[in-house]
Amino acid sequence: MAKPLPLAPRLPTRRVRILTGIFLAAVIAFFGLGLSLGELIPRDSGFQLVLEFFSASVQPAFTYQNSEGLPSDISPFLFKVGRGLWTTLTYAVAAMSLSLIGGMVLGLFASASFWERRHPAWATFRWTVRVLIAAMRSVHELLLALVFLATLGITPGAAVLAIAIPYSGTLAKVFSEMLDESPREAADALSYLGAKPLQVFLIGRFPRALPDIAAYSFYRLECAVRSSAVMGFFGFTTIGLYLRQSFENLHYREVWTYLYALIVVVLILEVWSAHLRRRFVA
Repeated sequence: MAKPLPLAPRLPTRRVRILTGIFLAAVIAFFGLGLSLGELIPRDSGFQLVLEFFSASVQPAFTYQNSEGLPSDISPFLFKVGRGLWTTLTYAVAAMSLSLIGGMVLGLFASASFWERRHPAWATFRWTVRVLIAAMRSVHELLLALVFLATLGITPGAAVLAIAIPYSGTLAKVFSEMLDESPREAADALSYLGAKPLQVFLIGRFPRALPDIAAYSFYRLECAVRSSAVMGFFGFTTIGLYLRQSFENLHYREVWTYLYALIVVVLILEVWSAHLRRRFVA
């Protein structure tokens, strides 16, 4: 009886090659920067600072940590926390409103499914939009905040635009991919029946992608809240401004109050968005 031929070694799959490439890139970056795990260990007074900071987490402040020298008519500390949260949410909602409009319009023009059955010349316009989207999301909102801070000053519009521009690019990219990856059975049936390209897209493709678009939009709103809070470190009157001031004054209990308040807001948004996502999917 003939012996069975040995099985040829399996070639690495594409997934293994990608993961291996990511691992090698991480190793090269680690040694290229000269990183060391010892640098992550606090030294000298660093241990004391870390201990004081995290010790304050179990006793957040409900009043000003140091009330000496404060004006008698100053607003209560918790009222200041609420005002910071409200401003943070206002900036985030305003930025997301602009981002949703820009992201939806650009996402439609950047999707291949929107231009199906149209003249090939429109491909040039589509790729022009995709280049614009890439440029918009390539610049982080913190860098844009520096630019608008220098040109517009510390105004609400500067913070809103700094968040809205890169978020519009990100939403447009994701929306276009969701539209192109949506099930196309209904669209094919409409095309077979002789429907116009715009009808095929609006009836056969767009409604199928809408639940995923809505779910991702809710997630980006949570991200916008965090970005809005960070704008406070540039002087905008979000909760990040108050957090920075408390940290600079070593009022760590106040810092943890602001952090806990921000966490609660994000959790509330998560519960609310999960409820709305279930309704959209249903």
